This record gives sequence, structure tokens and C-alpha cells, in this order.
Amino acid sequence: MSLLDALALSLLMVSTACLSGVFGMAGGLIMIGVLLVVLPLPAAMVLHAVTQMASNGWRAILWRGHIVWPTTLWYVVGCALAVALWSVTLYVPDKALALLLLGVSPFIVRIIPETVLPRTLGPRQMVGGGFVCQMLMLLSGVTGPLIDTLFLRSPMDRKQIIATKAACQVFGHGFKLVYFGALIQEAGQVEPWLLALAVASSMLGATLGKMLLEKLSEVQFRLWSNRLINAIAAWYIGYSVALLTGVA
Repeated sequence: MSLLDALALSLLMVSTACLSGVFGMAGGLIMIGVLLVVLPLPAAMVLHAVTQMASNGWRAILWRGHIVWPTTLWYVVGCALAVALWSVTLYVPDKALALLLLGVSPFIVRIIPETVLPRTLGPRQMVGGGFVCQMLMLLSGVTGPLIDTLFLRSPMDRKQIIATKAACQVFGHGFKLVYFGALIQEAGQVEPWLLALAVASSMLGATLGKMLLEKLSEVQFRLWSNRLINAIAAWYIGYSVALLTGVA
């Protein structure tokens, strides 16, 4: 990777971490989409995991007073169960499938009735949500639309959503790093200097995002969160179809 490419990637990391810092979502969706285009899937997953762990970890520290820890712990239990099951097959999807899953997942979630996907975030909901989210993360690299829907439907305020989701995502991406960086046969490899750049860029973006979130109201936060999901999901579906049909 050239210096110019590295600088462009750093700017993208700052921007996407800032976006996630404001809405708690979308930044990771954009980042994994770009990385899947420019890198082999295992390497893209490793770099994305490090980037997101830095971004979410720093965001969790910045908002640590708003983290709902019981919700986080039950989510981690679900993630661990998913990794244990998925490690039996060690399946790695191709780029087209990963992008398609990113695109369709938010629309699938929205048609699930409240009797199946309730608004509360109790132990059963979070273990189940963590399990499904981690399965999706190992397939596509992110859980964005699903975990976002779980939290946006809850009675939490925007700061609790941002903080608790960030804490959950640190563990989710950590499990993904172990899976794609060590467990699979052709584990992803990324240069140490690029990993360091990713961490620094993500922390800077998360800090900027915190400043912007303070200026948003609850209504603005939820409205623009849903709009971002729709726009990004539509792009992913279109790009995956282009790959599957040979246009791209």
C-alpha cells in the first residue's frame, strides 16, 4: 500500500469513526464495504476488527458513565456461543455474499414482529441478539443493522445506546479478530504500521463524534440513524448484484 493510499484510508477511518461516534452506526458499514473492495476478505476482516475495536473501545471510554453493563454482558455470552458454533465449520464467504448480507439485513429485521423481537433488552433478548449478531459479523464483517435495530427500539436514551452498543461491539469485533486472524486456515495478515494507523485514526474520529452527538436531540438521532441505514443498505445491495452478475 502506497503512502497516498494509506493517508486516504486514514481519512476514511477518521470519518467513519466520527460518523459512528454520532449515530453509533454506519461507520463500520462503510468501512467494511471499502476494505472488502481493496483487500482479500480475511485481511479486510482483520483490519476492520482492529479499527472497530479502537473506535468502539475509545467511544465506550468517553461515554463510560452511560454503559448498561448487564445488557453488555448478556450480549457477550451470545457472541461467545456463536463463535464456538461457527468454529466447527470455519466458513469464509466471498465478497458478493458478504455485501449482499450487509444490504438485506436491515430490511429483514424490520419485518420481524415485536412478539419475536421485543423492545426490551433482557437476558434472553441480548443472548439471542448477541448470538445472531455475531453470526452475521462472521459472515459479513459487521452486525450494524441488526444490533442498531435492537437498541433503537429500546427505551434507552441516545447516550446509553451509543455507550452500551460500543461496549458490546468491542467484544464482537474482538471475537471476529480471533476468528479471521487465527482460527481460519488462511488467516488474514496486516502490516503492524497500518494497524497502528487504524487505531489512531479511529480514536480521533470517535472523539470528534462525541462532540457532535452532544448537539443532537433524541428525535434527530433516531431519524438520521434510520435514514443512514437505508442509504447504505441500498448501495450494498446494488454493488453485490453487480458483482454477482459480472458487471463490477
